[in-house]
Amino acid sequence: MSVATCPSTGAVTGLRETLDFFSDPGFASKRFATHGDVFETRLLAQRIVFIQGERAITDLLKQGAVLEGWWPESVRQLLGSRSLANRSGPAHKARRRVVGQLFSSGALCRYTPSIQGLIEELILELQQSETPQPLATRMRRFAFAVIATTVLGLDASDRDALFADFEIWTQALFSIPLAIPGTPFARALAARERLLARLKTVLQHSDSSQGGLDLLSGGLDEVDMPLDDDDLVEQLLLLLFAGYETTASSLSCLFRALLLNPDVEQWLLPELLSSPWPFEASHRSPRLDATVLEVMRLTPPVGGFFRRNLQPIWLADVEIPKDRVIQVVLGSRTAEETSDIAAFRPQRHLDGSFNQTLLPFGGGERVCLGKALAELEIRLMTVGLIQRLQLQLLPDQDLSLKQIPSPTPRDGLLVSVKQR
Repeated sequence: MSVATCPSTGAVTGLRETLDFFSDPGFASKRFATHGDVFETRLLAQRIVFIQGERAITDLLKQGAVLEGWWPESVRQLLGSRSLANRSGPAHKARRRVVGQLFSSGALCRYTPSIQGLIEELILELQQSETPQPLATRMRRFAFAVIATTVLGLDASDRDALFADFEIWTQALFSIPLAIPGTPFARALAARERLLARLKTVLQHSDSSQGGLDLLSGGLDEVDMPLDDDDLVEQLLLLLFAGYETTASSLSCLFRALLLNPDVEQWLLPELLSSPWPFEASHRSPRLDATVLEVMRLTPPVGGFFRRNLQPIWLADVEIPKDRVIQVVLGSRTAEETSDIAAFRPQRHLDGSFNQTLLPFGGGERVCLGKALAELEIRLMTVGLIQRLQLQLLPDQDLSLKQIPSPTPRDGLLVSVKQR
């Protein structure tokens, strides 16, 4: 096997590359076009190898034994040193098993009636609205309400108080970590302290008849791993993010895709209108499943993930020296002129014309914890909303996607609402 040296952008300090990374949505795709599916650069003086494509990503995931998790400094500080996201080895696996109790199939069955109730509330609010509504903003509030209500057992007033600080915290996760007063990162650090204080209060006054925190306690007993309150609240902060951001992004991108492609909505509509409501998890919905997959293919809610290699590894026949940070880019690749791969066409997942592996929630042992909850919410919301309402895009709005922390329409996806 012939092995190539990793192509490099030639960045020395990484200053220009860092400025481009934060300002140019096409940062990675432009460099992939020049250097291929694997290249090295510098961001904030850190050597980082970017990879894309099924072969390079598959090669990476096969070598999990010599990889560890890695996050940018802004994420590490805002998640906290106790968070399972910042741990490796046995400490990571044990905490992941504990927090994973909250997203098990049994837990999702418990949450489903509450989720459907929140969807009914949103439908009623949209029906009663007399002005255009920012659907993406509504989806963000809904996704947060689900995780705050179903897991933490919070009422509406408590979750609204959390939401404002949570948005401040979330928006600075992938930012330049300068804690200068007035910067997004400084505001996020302050919001984090308020969030942790509120979560500690929630933990101390939790009611086992509400939410899923009793599942968390059961998980602690199962793995015999006592955690103090400071450790637990950092895990709760992470699961709020895991169960919220990916769901909000996926919902916004799905409805954006349907509104921009009314022919697909018409193709999907008969299946949705014939689906039961409340929706039954066992009900077969092949067109809905294909539509969700196509949204995930084009706009994965987790645009990428990071690893650090503890030994030299080879990705798509390119040698990666030891101790490099590797960023996996999961977005859709540039299409060839003769291909329809850039088009939104859910039918490809039913007609056998698409056989690539999709990793919309990341991959390996650190796949997004909220994956199963996000998939459940997406299906419930799509059936519930489209059965009852007709949505129409308002003209003259920016429908391009802001990519950080997850894809979301820049102008909020403004829609008018009518009864179906």
